[in-house]
Order: sequence, then structure tokens, then C-alpha cells
Amino acid sequence: MRKRQFLAVLGGGVVLAAAGASAAFVFTRRPDRALAPWARAGMAGQDPRRMALSYAILAPNPHNRQPWLVDLRVEDQVTLHVDTTRLLPQTDPHNRQITIGLGCFIEQMAIAASTQNYRLDVSLFPDGSDPQALDGRPVAVIRFEKDPGIAADPLFQRILARRSLKEPFDLTRPVPDEVLAALGATVRHGALAGSSNAPATVATLRALTHAALELEINTQRTYKESVDLLRIGKAEIDANPDGIDLGGTLFDSLAALGQLSREQALDTTSAAFAQGRAALLANTDTAMAHIWLTTPGNSRAEQIAAGRDWVRINLTATALGTGLQPLSQALQEFPEMAGHYRQAHKMLSPDGGTVQMLGRLGYASAVEPSPRWPLDAKII
Repeated sequence: MRKRQFLAVLGGGVVLAAAGASAAFVFTRRPDRALAPWARAGMAGQDPRRMALSYAILAPNPHNRQPWLVDLRVEDQVTLHVDTTRLLPQTDPHNRQITIGLGCFIEQMAIAASTQNYRLDVSLFPDGSDPQALDGRPVAVIRFEKDPGIAADPLFQRILARRSLKEPFDLTRPVPDEVLAALGATVRHGALAGSSNAPATVATLRALTHAALELEINTQRTYKESVDLLRIGKAEIDANPDGIDLGGTLFDSLAALGQLSREQALDTTSAAFAQGRAALLANTDTAMAHIWLTTPGNSRAEQIAAGRDWVRINLTATALGTGLQPLSQALQEFPEMAGHYRQAHKMLSPDGGTVQMLGRLGYASAVEPSPRWPLDAKII
């Protein structure tokens, strides 16, 4: 949930009045330390790997866990590992979504490297992989190869503006056919893009994504996984710039007044829970179009490819001024989601294969970037 959504949840007027007693409080609630990597991208020194990685760490990823670790000890090489302390065992039991996030990271690194005439030679899972869980083995060994003929990827210009837009969309603004065509045309790593703005299809997918999100919220262990990752207020966000950030004057004020905590968020009998749940579900209900990615199978390599293509779609949507938010709850593999999982696959991949990503499209006001750990925190 973002600030405008939360205003209706816990009496925003009263809270803002309390916060207004101190102008210094109001104007110092931005978690500048946690947002600094967005301003420092490209300033990582002469090493082209560090330059590319300073943009890669801004890639989208599940619950903003930022599960990447990199080893730079071999010259001209990045060895990518997953941080196994940053997985999502309840909602992503086989680490499929985490792997997709690592694919986003690789693609954004490649896009940034192209601006310095480097091509990436990516060797995935050189020591093998487990389809049931990620482990300590390398996810990829990535060689930086100088290529004067390589052109800068135009999507590079969109990295700093890219967002996963988690706001209700404008119900008066349809998503044009040409936008859907452009988004589908940007994929290049093997995933197959499908999309629709047809009212009947949008209505069906609104209902499906609403029901799947509601199920995740109403399943105690999967909901708790998200609540445990809440970062409430500037101090928490700056100290742990990952997870689900609730920052700014409003959230700091709510916490200070004892009206916002992880314990309260877990209390399903409270008015705060009911109104917060309604605010989250409003996003699914304002989708103006949907886009999805499928792969023939569900190998780790295909999951990486889906991530690489997903971030290209996200960056292209940014270039076109279109909002995109992943809505992948119906694709999650925990047991309670099985019915929605089957429905999503029957609808979006009727001839077989795996639906790797599903998102909604539309238009809303811009939002702040998500917090990030600095690059040096991610280097082994």
C-alpha cells in the first residue's frame, strides 16, 4: 500500500495534523540513505562491471528482497549467487519467483553494460541446479566482453524511472492496442508474451487476481511472510532497505501514535486490517489491461529468461508512460493456491507450458523508487 491508499485506513487527517506540529518532522521523513543507490547509479568507478552492477541492483524483484550476491574476484567476470537468507519459502516454495528476479538483475546489468560497449556472455547454473530450491551454487558466471560494434540498448535511459506501479489505475484511461504490441515486441530471451485489453478478458483476470490476492492475505502463514517484511518509517527503511517499505510522514506518524505495527497488521479482526485489505484489492480491480509471459517448460534457465524479458517489458512500459504492476499471486505454487494456479494456466497457457509472470497495466501518478541496499553490500 502507498500513502494515498493508507490515508483512508487509519484516520489520516488526525495523524497529519499531529505531524504538522513540526515542520522539521514533515520534511525529514524521506529515507534518503535507502534511496541513495538510485542517485549513485553509474558512479561506481572505472570498472565496467561495477558500473553495470550499480544499475542491476535497481531491478525489480519479489517483495524487494534483492536476493543477489556477486563475486568480482575474477577479472572481467561477475559470478552471481543467490542470498539464501532472502528467499520467500511460504509464497515461493520452489524459488521460481526469486529466480525470475535474478533474471531481471542479469538483464539490467546487460543493458547497462551495452552503454560501454560490453557484451555479456552468460553461463547459467554452471555447477547445476535443483528444480525444487536454489542453493549455494552459482546462478550464473557472466563474462564482460568488449565489443566496439555493440549499440547501447535504448532501454538504458528508462532504468532510473522504472517502477512497479502499485497504485489504483485511472478507470477512464484505456491501454491502447499499440502499447500492448510494443510491450510484446520487446521480449528477446525466449519467453512468449500475451496480453489483452478486451473488456471480457480484463474482467475475468481482475476477478482471478482479486481472488488469488485475497487467498494469500487470508492464509495466515503467507500473509505473515509479507508482514514480517514490513519496514515502517524512515529509521526502519534506512536500516533495512529491502522488503515492503511504508515510509513518509504519514507512516512515521502512525507508528509514533501506536497505530501501525507488524502486530496490528496481523490482527485480522481490526478495522485497520479490513481497510488495508480493501486498499490492496483495489489495485487488482482497476487493471485496464493485462500482460503475461509463458515458457514451454519451467526450468531454471526458462525462469531466468522470463525475468530478463519481464524487465524489458517494464522498461518499455516506462518509456511509453504506462504503469505496470506484477500480480503473480495466482501463479504461486503453495498448496492453497492450486485452484487459482490451474485456472490461470488454463486461461493463459491452454496448450501447456508455464505462466511465469502476470501483470496489470494502466495509468496512475508517479511514485517514489523502492529502497535499495548499496552495491558494496552485495559484493562478496
